[in-house]
This record gives sequence, structure tokens and C-alpha cells, in this order.
Amino acid sequence: MKAVILLSGGLDSSTVLYQALVDGFECHTISFDYQQRHRRELQSALAIAQKAGVVDHQVVRFDLRQWGGSALTDDAIDLPHKRDPEEMSQSIPVTYVPARNTIFLSFALAYAETIVAQRIYIGVNALDYSGYPDCRPDYIQAMQEVFRLGTKQGRSGQPISIVTPLIHLKKTEIIQLGNKLEVPWELTWSCYAGGDVACGICDSCRLRLAAFADLGLKDPLAYAQ
Repeated sequence: MKAVILLSGGLDSSTVLYQALVDGFECHTISFDYQQRHRRELQSALAIAQKAGVVDHQVVRFDLRQWGGSALTDDAIDLPHKRDPEEMSQSIPVTYVPARNTIFLSFALAYAETIVAQRIYIGVNALDYSGYPDCRPDYIQAMQEVFRLGTKQGRSGQPISIVTPLIHLKKTEIIQLGNKLEVPWELTWSCYAGGDVACGICDSCRLRLAAFADLGLKDPLAYAQ
């Protein structure tokens, strides 16, 4: 049984990879270099894939900076930071990259069908304060129908399943699951700022730090002072 895992190098996707391994799948990981501000995450994705012993690790390269529209693909848009959780949950943030998960899942689907995989794992989360529209259950359900209708496997009655182990978990619960799965947190990367050391103040860093703190744990990732 084969699975393709979307691996960004972050906390969530790394947990999903280790869950897929525990589920008994031969794991093939795929990461995306879309000229994002935080391309440093690709180093973590490779390190985690190697640590987990995946069968193959693919990196797909394309350039979303030619359109921008997000703080992650346009340096003229400032990253949000030091916002409180209530503010984070009230609107879709500027770190939303237009149609990103649709693009990612399309590449993953092509890869999965080529290797005749049964599953695609993705670490979307509907409870995270990010509020991204392409991380919600109704979106995943719609994409599952696309997978069924738009592929040979789907039309043959063997559609590739989208698996979302984290979609209803809080960030603290994801960390607890990752601890059970022995995810190497020190290799992961969550920062949006684009430096070689995590900033500790962008929304992504703050959500991660808060979750570890809520569990009484220290995040092993090094942060800028």
C-alpha cells in the first residue's frame, strides 16, 4: 500500500508523515518550492523525509511570486505578528496563498496516480487560527470528488483517498500525537519570516510556541532572541 504525503517540513505535515508510517503505508513525500518567503522549510522537509526513511522525496518547483497576493509570495506585504488569537481567528490572514492547497493537491494527485498510490495525506487543520479556506472539511470533501471524477483510478472505482488526520485537532493535540509518534520536532520548521533562525514573533511561530507552552513543554527549535 502506497501513500503520498504533502511534506512542508512543518509541525503538522511531519506529524502526518509519521502517522502514515504507523498506518503501514509505503511513504512517498512531496514538497513544493514555489519561491515562498520561507524556503528554509524545504531543508527541514528533506531532513525529516530522510529521518523517516521514506521511499522517495520529490520537490516540485514553480514560481507563485509572479502573481504575489500573499505575504508569503510578495515581500511588499508585511507578515502579521504579535496578534492575539481572537484577532487571528476573525479573518483570512495575508499569509493565505491563493489556491495553494488546490495546486499542491493537484501535483500530489498526479504523482499518486503515477505510482498507483491509495492515499494522499495532508496536514490541514480546521481549528487552527489561520482560518485558511483550503484547510476546511468542506473543501477537502469537494477535492475528494475531484479526485474521483478526474482520474483513471477514480473512474475505475478505486479513487485515491485524501486523508486528513489533524483536521479536527487542536495544536496541542497535534503535538501530543507527534510525541507519541516520536516526530523529531528539532528538525521541523514553522517560521514564515524567511531567516535561518525562527523569528518567534510571526503568527506561525507564536501559535507553535503557545502550544508547546500550554503543554508545559519546551519547543526544541531554536529561536532568534
